[in-house]
Amino acid sequence: MKTADLVQQRLDNHKFSSSNLKRPIDVVRWLGAVQAQDFNAAKWAIGLRMRDARSEPIEDAFNQGQILRTHLLRPTWHFVTPEDIRWMLDLTAPRVNVRCGPNYRKYELDGPTFKRTNKILTRALQGGKHLARSQLQALLNRSGVVADDIVRLAHIMIRAELDGIVCSGPRVGKQFTYALLEERVPPTRKLSRDEALATLTQRYFMSHGPATVQDFIWWSGLTVADAREGIALVKSELAEEVVNDKAYWTSRRAPVARIAADLSAHLLPAFDEYNVAYKDREPVLDGESGMTTSGMLGPSLSINGKIAGTWKSATENRRLTINMSVARVLKKPEKLAIARAAERYATFLGLPDVNYSISAANFRGAVD
Repeated sequence: MKTADLVQQRLDNHKFSSSNLKRPIDVVRWLGAVQAQDFNAAKWAIGLRMRDARSEPIEDAFNQGQILRTHLLRPTWHFVTPEDIRWMLDLTAPRVNVRCGPNYRKYELDGPTFKRTNKILTRALQGGKHLARSQLQALLNRSGVVADDIVRLAHIMIRAELDGIVCSGPRVGKQFTYALLEERVPPTRKLSRDEALATLTQRYFMSHGPATVQDFIWWSGLTVADAREGIALVKSELAEEVVNDKAYWTSRRAPVARIAADLSAHLLPAFDEYNVAYKDREPVLDGESGMTTSGMLGPSLSINGKIAGTWKSATENRRLTINMSVARVLKKPEKLAIARAAERYATFLGLPDVNYSISAANFRGAVD
């Protein structure tokens, strides 16, 4: 397999080339989990992989609990489906707790403390209540748990998420709320550890492949041993290819990589799965761009699957302005593809008018 084939295969598997996914839950289920510490960016990440996506239906799906937001995989928020949240927490929460361990100790948060805070949060949210973090902070303080420090409070809530006590509730205006997971999520079949490991491995290489074992370890937060065990459990369903002396895995059910007839461009949001889900991001970095692999984690411009620049947007009087920065000269078909990408983002936001500009940039002075 050539690098160009790898890139095209990823475009296909990320549902950028064409998508049969119509609902937000379909996208989240396909990807397994969607990094979502930046809520609006994560909504756009879902929208990019849907047909005729709009922001409002994704917001509605979140508020109705069709997709949830919680800490799992790595120590950050992810969107996940109700059917997957329990087994995924069972599998990945122990590793996230290890990663959070230094801060737990720094802020004097131990087992007995978490047992107490989980009990307080459970009592507060019982009966279908949805409370904002500030409300829970006040309640914890009144109950004798010091929660004024925002980092200490954050780790109390992270632990409650990892323990399966709370998950996201609906937004009230722009404010996020928490709900009891057991009340918000219908009962689901419990998976054995091997079933969970196999399912997570299948999801990743189906939707993110071709990818290396190290990529999977980075994305999942699992140990090297667990990642290799997961691959062994589903090895008959995976195909191995070598690109530049590195072994890449993908699902055997994935379509054969093809070079698309039409040139494509995408305005990727910050921390999109296309960028953030890999330890090695070099294969999709445009060598002429001068960008770094860390610089591409922000809002980035993809041209035919290669990250070639950055972008930012602003809205005033229902008019969307997008400013893009690219280090190399663009060809006319590339500019046309970028225009379509800008119009698609405006449509997603429900804005009738978009103005975009492309300026020259020098990314080579950035530090990786």
